[in-house]
Amino acid sequence: MNNHDFPAHAPLAVQTRGELVESVHYGSIIALAPDGGSLISRGEPTARAYPRSALKPLLAVAMLRAGLELPTDQLALAAASHSGATEHQETAARILAAAGLSEADLRNSTDLPYGVGEREEWLAAGKGPTQLAQNCSGKHAALVATCVKNGWPLETYLHPDHPLTALIRETVAELTGEEITAISTDGCGTEVFGLSLNGMARAFSTLVTAAPGAPERLVADAMRAHPEMVAGSGRDVTALMEAVPGLLAKDGFEGIQLIALADGSALALKISDGGDRARMPVAVPALLAMGVDPGLLEPFNHLPVYGGGRPVGELRGLPPTG
Repeated sequence: MNNHDFPAHAPLAVQTRGELVESVHYGSIIALAPDGGSLISRGEPTARAYPRSALKPLLAVAMLRAGLELPTDQLALAAASHSGATEHQETAARILAAAGLSEADLRNSTDLPYGVGEREEWLAAGKGPTQLAQNCSGKHAALVATCVKNGWPLETYLHPDHPLTALIRETVAELTGEEITAISTDGCGTEVFGLSLNGMARAFSTLVTAAPGAPERLVADAMRAHPEMVAGSGRDVTALMEAVPGLLAKDGFEGIQLIALADGSALALKISDGGDRARMPVAVPALLAMGVDPGLLEPFNHLPVYGGGRPVGELRGLPPTG
């Protein structure tokens, strides 16, 4: 890679301490109107990036297209990066049990619970990394359940030539409107695809505007009905969906945030340094520009920076430009 391969990211967020700008987060962002027109564009939203876990709702759509049927809380967990709370792990186990499977049938990586409180409680109990505790266990439980539904091999469900992997690839290409040209492996073992922010936003718009009962809409409705399953207690994605009626949100590692509003407008952003802390401060000014009630977003705006135990600055997103 040379310098010409670097996306033309722009400043999206600043952290101040006292009178000085202490840090700057660069990135790219796109917001689309319900008709697909551009509302906000900064940086280089056409550059390809890996959506990481923000891709999970699209994988869930593919699984429903393959005939998987799940209660809404379990479907939300299939699209989740959960915190590893007891309810998350038990729900993943129920997906497996309904298909006649167990944790031994999973091929995701092992990990401790992702949530801070959940991880501390887990460690205090003397427990170590497991596949159910790993934040993608709901997705993997649904993947193997889909294989059982179709009579597809279980042991190779992560392989590039597996029928489910091929269906996922086709579904992602369709929903984003983009040809899949870059493929790698996510942390949990599934394929992840290089996509533009434009394509990611288009896909999320489709999820919320699809006809009731369509796989896309079923996934969006399940996530919005069970935001506690999509992330967990204290997580900003869960809190945002609880705060703003009809909003759909999913985050991904390396600074990805995807959001769609009930009217079909959609937002996709990438923080160039992969930093998680800037996701929500950058999203908030864009959501305000998209017409979301400022009062609903107040808890997510202007994160304080402390010095000596008192606020001395803030991390805030820069106002978006059209």
